[in-house]
Amino acid sequence: MVFDSAPPAFDERAPWAWTEFEARLRARESRYHIHHPFNGRLNRGELAPFQVRGWVANRFYYQVRIPQKDAAVLAHCPDREERRRWLERILDHDGRGDYEGSNAGGIEAWSRLGEATGLAREDLWSHRHVQPGVRFAVDAYVNFAAQSPWEEAAISSLTEMFAPRIHADRLAGWPSLYPWIQPEGLGYFRSRIPLATRDVEHGLEVARRWCSTRARQERALEILDFKLDVLWCMLDAIERAYPDDLPEERRP
Repeated sequence: MVFDSAPPAFDERAPWAWTEFEARLRARESRYHIHHPFNGRLNRGELAPFQVRGWVANRFYYQVRIPQKDAAVLAHCPDREERRRWLERILDHDGRGDYEGSNAGGIEAWSRLGEATGLAREDLWSHRHVQPGVRFAVDAYVNFAAQSPWEEAAISSLTEMFAPRIHADRLAGWPSLYPWIQPEGLGYFRSRIPLATRDVEHGLEVARRWCSTRARQERALEILDFKLDVLWCMLDAIERAYPDDLPEERRP
């Protein structure tokens, strides 16, 4: 998908009412990676430990790159108050203070998830298990944010509308489905539910202000589809990399 950041041509069509536009945004949930076959197997407890570790290791690359995406949003945003609000997202992932308790941040919390599944910390941070398809998809997302107006990059983050359910599913099922995972490693999923709710509220405010024409509303839907494709492609690459019959020597 090619994104042209030039102002859209005059569009005489009336924009959708906000309620209809928001409903169209939320309807994109049908394309969210919660519906990917690999995620279905993950949440039904059908994966072997090496497959869970492979998923954790590859998703860690996404976690590490998200603050860089958010820094790109800040770099393009001319509004001081908006920057102050968006800055919280970077701290939410990079962490605060001593990285303990509520200061841990998403990256550190995901590191602890990796350790809870049996991955060595250095294996996570070296990205030695990251698949080319995952790297390509995540980098494409960060590059999109770096090359786009800040409002468009902000709208791409609205996939968080659908995140609380996927986190809640893991919190509900994993303790019994994967008892070999140390329970303290699940803290990431618990912490992200309220943060995602807060971030969605802000993202929808940006979308409501910026999407003042039908053309911009349709562009927002295209951007959201692009981000959904990024998340889906990541699972495609992970699923292909870790089949059930993967030889022992290639398992993380």
